[in-house]
Amino acid sequence: MNNRLEEIRKQREITQEELATALEVSRQTISSLEKGRYNPSIILAFKIARYFNMQIEEIFIYEEKK
Repeated sequence: MNNRLEEIRKQREITQEELATALEVSRQTISSLEKGRYNPSIILAFKIARYFNMQIEEIFIYEEKK
């Protein structure tokens, strides 16, 4: 799954540490999400979307493998 998390975070001038604190996760989790090494749980995806006041689909892009 691809995501726009790093792009959105930087546009809003929020550090990984600040986002991690707000979401109650580690900075390493945010880094892994941004690099695509980790897909968020549905709960974390909702928390991220709510934090940015966006829809999940605006941040996370799911593409089925064909």
